[in-house]
Amino acid sequence: MAQRKRHSAQFKAKVAIEALRERKTAAQIASQFEVHAAQVSQWKKQALEMLAEGFKSPSGKKQDGEFGEDELYSQIGQLKVELDWLKKKSGLTG
Repeated sequence: MAQRKRHSAQFKAKVAIEALRERKTAAQIASQFEVHAAQVSQWKKQALEMLAEGFKSPSGKKQDGEFGEDELYSQIGQLKVELDWLKKKSGLTG
């Protein structure tokens, strides 16, 4: 029984990039890199999914200018305290 080959991430990326270029068929790429055509298609699909993930905001953080509800309430509270303090110091009431 033949032992399964283990390919490095660099090798998989190289094959996937070649598949993404779409200059050759999956069969031609498979022959060139000595892997199965189905494997080429699978690595291409994984590469596309990972590429799409790369454009999402990192680790679920908000984009610039976006704030969570808790952050906004916290900021409102802080500004209200500062406003009250300024009114008291300036002698204004109201």
